Amino acid sequence: MDDTNNLIEQRKLKLASLRARGLDPFKTKFAPTETCAEARANYLENREVALAGRITAHRDMGKSQFIDIKDGSGPNGSERIQVYAQKLAMGDEPYEIFKHLDLGDFIGARGTMFTTRSGEISVKLASFVILSKALRPPPAKWHGLEDTEIRYRQRYLDLLSNDEVKRIFLLRSQIVREIRQFLHSRGFVEVETPMMQAIPGGAAAQPFVTQHKALGCNFYLRIALELYLKRLLVGGIDRVFEIGRIFRNEGLSRKHNPEFTMLEAYQAYGDYESMMELVQSMVCQAAEKVLGTLKIEHKNADGSAMAADQIQGLDLRARPSRLVRTLARGKMGSGQGIWSRNRRETAAQIRGPT
Repeated sequence: MDDTNNLIEQRKLKLASLRARGLDPFKTKFAPTETCAEARANYLENREVALAGRITAHRDMGKSQFIDIKDGSGPNGSERIQVYAQKLAMGDEPYEIFKHLDLGDFIGARGTMFTTRSGEISVKLASFVILSKALRPPPAKWHGLEDTEIRYRQRYLDLLSNDEVKRIFLLRSQIVREIRQFLHSRGFVEVETPMMQAIPGGAAAQPFVTQHKALGCNFYLRIALELYLKRLLVGGIDRVFEIGRIFRNEGLSRKHNPEFTMLEAYQAYGDYESMMELVQSMVCQAAEKVLGTLKIEHKNADGSAMAADQIQGLDLRARPSRLVRTLARGKMGSGQGIWSRNRRETAAQIRGPT
């Protein structure tokens, strides 16, 4: 803690020094010509570029310095590029200001592309702008953010430190987008239904209670999307869906959040087989568009791959009943699935007790 406080004080001193020079260390406005990923992909010797990003590495060589800046581009949303700052090329005053930079700072950099002797694509800095001065040091580069509680309480630090976490966040956004596009292509209408309800319904769950001051009565945060969507079916909208937040006041853990996102879709003139086909086609399209494959590796709850004798991989093109039996075998850890081959028995298990 003392080391962290000392680093914060050093950064505050640099902030004060920048302001004493008449510089705004929170300028924020900058117009990059391209992203780091685009600069790498369109590399051309001595081509002028303007890039912006967060400093993730800093190497001081005396009269020259190297930094890495990272932006939100690239397949994982965390592409980096090296920036080379030389005192002789920049001049004394800009180079002195450059020495005020720390890990975590955001800068805008203008310069020309070149390749170092080690083969690293880099930018030779001509000028730069400090866009935001970080007063707190980021987590350690090599060990990342390992404290589970901090990772879940301060998601921004988790995203900053762990590229895999950021990749999954971006994948989720792409998956939701593909689900929407698929349902729209099938003629479904997306709607928004009330979150506060006088009578909670559609599921057996404990609701959150809130007070509506204008009406002087209690309302309940919704525990399901079902009832309002079915009313829309009655009203003549034959295919309808909603992706919305659900609130169930039933405990809290790392794997169970009382506030979560749910998708519900309803269509007229269909049965359970219609919905099985819809769900499988939707999952297949999302997987193919986002992951580029219909075969995925199924993992255990701790994130490790399942043993070869449990499951060889999940083929999303399999018949729905076979797909569910495969999942059940993997989950139960036995050779026998929990689903019957008989469709009527399968449907009864889907519906549950009546």
